[in-house]
Amino acid sequence: MPLLIDRQLTENKWVLINPEEGQQASDLVAGVENLLIPYALMEEFAILNLDAMGPQRMGIQLNGDDDISDLATWLPQLSLIAIEFPIFRDGRGFSLARQIRRLGYQGELRAVGHFGRDQLGYLERCGFNAFDLADEKHSDDVFKAFDEISYHYQGAADDPRPIYRQEINTELS
Repeated sequence: MPLLIDRQLTENKWVLINPEEGQQASDLVAGVENLLIPYALMEEFAILNLDAMGPQRMGIQLNGDDDISDLATWLPQLSLIAIEFPIFRDGRGFSLARQIRRLGYQGELRAVGHFGRDQLGYLERCGFNAFDLADEKHSDDVFKAFDEISYHYQGAADDPRPIYRQEINTELS
């Protein structure tokens, strides 16, 4: 799957632990540099003493059902937060991204799952800077999606100013 980080095509170097496939945390941690774990397993991984086991960078994957009230305590240790969109019409990931950025998280915030090209600009405005695209959704045209909407009325993660506080170029081209 193609991965865009800061609008650049790059390679995914993260290993996601999936307990539903029978993967055990202690088996996979050794020798992994970039470890991505489900948020529900954070407590289990805290017990494992990750510093001694090896991952240089750690990330978590959230979904809309996760209660992120404890997330602020983990933020300094995280290099990646991935937010899963389980179905196209599930917009909870947008809200999660805004909440995480408001908590002060500055690292990589990645959208994974089912989202469309037409949502990329909105995802970026909510604070996402990385997008794990499905193969069929990736094309050279995808980079244009970020700039298709040139003016925004409300403030967001990319520019907190509402439109009446922005300097707008009214010159017709």
